[in-house]
Amino acid sequence: MNQPVQIPSNTPARIGQGTAVEQSRAAAEVQAAVVVAQQCPRNIQSAVAEMRESCKQQGLAERAFFRYSRGGSTVTGASVHLARELARVWGNVQYGLVEMRRDDDYGQSEMQAFAWDVQTNSRNSSTFIVPHRRDTKNGSKQLTDMRDIYETNANNGARRVREAIFAILPPWFVEEAKDLCNQTLRNGGGKPLNIRVADAIKVFEGIGVTVDRIEARFERESGKWTEHDVAQLLVIFKSIQRGEVTAEDEFPPQRVSADELAGVQPKVKAATPPEPAGWPDVTQPPAA
Repeated sequence: MNQPVQIPSNTPARIGQGTAVEQSRAAAEVQAAVVVAQQCPRNIQSAVAEMRESCKQQGLAERAFFRYSRGGSTVTGASVHLARELARVWGNVQYGLVEMRRDDDYGQSEMQAFAWDVQTNSRNSSTFIVPHRRDTKNGSKQLTDMRDIYETNANNGARRVREAIFAILPPWFVEEAKDLCNQTLRNGGGKPLNIRVADAIKVFEGIGVTVDRIEARFERESGKWTEHDVAQLLVIFKSIQRGEVTAEDEFPPQRVSADELAGVQPKVKAATPPEPAGWPDVTQPPAA
């Protein structure tokens, strides 16, 4: 006697019409992309010229780098925004993020990030698990809202997509793009340095960071800041806006002692009076 087939609860009982059409369309699209890539190969000189022009834009340079704290240190690097732009100008590159399976019973999603150069058939992909949890100051928090789960999956997947794109692009192409973006940040859109310093101070004061905290970080006054310092401040500010770091992590508040709060002046040690002239030098042995 045949036993009925047990369908797992997390497996769909049927495939919808839209899913079936999408599967067929995706297979045909992959075949067409390979044919087009072989018939219209990329022009490397044109791609390099377009990359240089894109990296001169202030809008891309401001989003080209990320910054976050981990284990008491700061991690920096090229962002997913720069990776997507480089994939666009390089041409014949497909990349994406796919949620392969969502398990609400275990509270996790199985994701896959990939990047594929259809012209050279160079492909990089990674499959990973994203728990439906978020780390907070009060510990780990379980996520149940669909929007929170989507945002967590997208944030974790963006980092894998970035690494996948950089894995298939030529290293010299990526390094030149990062250098040009840094140069664009240092130029500041042609503004004089003193105006950019004043704008940076005003912007950080708007989020509660005073100039003395910034000066304590750079260990010099604002009048001695360089173009590199202002560019670094811009990267930090964008990272604070995206929630990658906090202002307290980047600019720790200055600690004030109890005596300073009470208004007590620190005791100054009395200076040693000079020795009178004619005193013998006790460090030298007496003459015979």
